Amino acid sequence: MTRAVIVATCSLNQWALDFEGNLRRILESIRIAKAAGGRLRVGPELEIPGYGCNDHFWEADTITHSWEVLAVILEAPESSNIVIDVGMPVVHNGVTYNARVICLNGQILLIRPKLCLANDGNYREARWFTAWKKRRVTERFLLPETIQQCKAGQSETL
Repeated sequence: MTRAVIVATCSLNQWALDFEGNLRRILESIRIAKAAGGRLRVGPELEIPGYGCNDHFWEADTITHSWEVLAVILEAPESSNIVIDVGMPVVHNGVTYNARVICLNGQILLIRPKLCLANDGNYREARWFTAWKKRRVTERFLLPETIQQCKAGQSETL
């Protein structure tokens, strides 16, 4: 028996540090994905803060606001019954990663840091992020208080 899954990929017009606008566009993309029958919605890299934050990725506020936006996404009615893959910076053990956060029905299922960083030509990701070196290894990740207060839980797998 063959089962098809509709994957909705999104190319959004995200702006650096426009957390409210980026949130609106993410939620709209989830609505569109669901209307098209999507079961998995995959957004762009670093879509919550915007890819071009540059040295703002070093600021704690950029990370904090990214988690606050994710908390809204987790609690939004649009986010039910669809796997959501969003991109955002994540700090684990004092190291900042460019990560994917996979969610379903208000729960964070997985946080997946990027393994290989773009670091040539126009890209300088290694300036702000560290590549995840522990292949095929998972670790517990203590979720920020913003996420713990919503229905997502206290810890997740990284």
